[in-house]
Amino acid sequence: MLPYGRQSIDQSDVEAVVAALGSDWLTTGPRVAQFEADIEAVAGAPAVTVTNGTTALHTAYAAAGVTQGDEVITTPMTFVATASSAALLGAKIVFADVEDETANIDPAAVEELANERTKAIAAVDYAGHPAEYDALRKISERVGAVLIGDAAHSIGTTFHGRPVGTLADLTTFSFFPTKNLTTAEGGAVASIRPDLLQRARTFRTIGLVRDKSLMRFPDEGPWHQEVHEFGNNYRLPDVLCALGSSQLKRLAAFKARRQQLTARYDELLAGVPGLRLPIQREGVDPLRHLYPVRVLDGRRREVFERMREAGIGVQVNYIPVYWHPVFADLGYQRGMCPVAETFYAEQLSLPLFVDLSDADQDRVVETLRNILGS
Repeated sequence: MLPYGRQSIDQSDVEAVVAALGSDWLTTGPRVAQFEADIEAVAGAPAVTVTNGTTALHTAYAAAGVTQGDEVITTPMTFVATASSAALLGAKIVFADVEDETANIDPAAVEELANERTKAIAAVDYAGHPAEYDALRKISERVGAVLIGDAAHSIGTTFHGRPVGTLADLTTFSFFPTKNLTTAEGGAVASIRPDLLQRARTFRTIGLVRDKSLMRFPDEGPWHQEVHEFGNNYRLPDVLCALGSSQLKRLAAFKARRQQLTARYDELLAGVPGLRLPIQREGVDPLRHLYPVRVLDGRRREVFERMREAGIGVQVNYIPVYWHPVFADLGYQRGMCPVAETFYAEQLSLPLFVDLSDADQDRVVETLRNILGS
């Protein structure tokens, strides 16, 4: 089965991990700080590493101060963790519909929903195309909310020359194997605000305070540490950080290949009846995580099943979040976000990964063309 996404691991990655395994530090060591610095160089803002993309979101919401009774506005067209990690902190999730062109959260929909109870607005860079953060920034400032960017799909992307880590107050990344780079499991939170970054760092480290200037009992002894707010152990170990730093050295090559494959899809699928291709807005230089097409005329499931039968691992990204039973049981109803639901009914992700060969991509295109033409 040709997968829809997979990691790219070479000998340099293996050597980096082996070197970490042979060192004195398997976790909480120098490779963590190095990986965080390497992320900052790409994201444009200082970063804190965490164990995965979901814990990155949980950490970001905690850093933003999200708590019981707050409202968090987010998109339904995302993996469930974008919403569930805020719900775990007691927030009420408010779903705003998406733009038809990009499947990113629609600022006009957010504008209608934002109010004094809105603690955070969380956008998602669907498939690697950044959301309209400048418009969202104006709304967040109007209501006093923290702007969060879920950039699990978009590390390496720029928007009018600005890296994605600089577009929101807090930005989260995922390093799952299918993403643009991998640490096996892993994630990060970046922030342009030092206060939020420090809160994120403390939360991911069980809430431990070791800075004497911040302690309530600084003279207790050199061993002393304090917890002022509850946190979690979301620390990413040195072994995985070593892999991440190695992967980041090839991020430019990853981006070039994904852009090349995207351009080939654009060319080879142009004008195919019953198919709608993704767009790219002016000023966006994306590192695409997904190549999401839209299968029209109610044929998405048929195409999905026939592509899988042909050995091509297409995927659907994503079920509208509020369709999950956990949200339905809370009273969320289908029909809330019609644009997102229409997009979901048509969406199909074609294989896209760095080591996808031109020949395999040609097979994907030929199979899809034949199915749609039959």
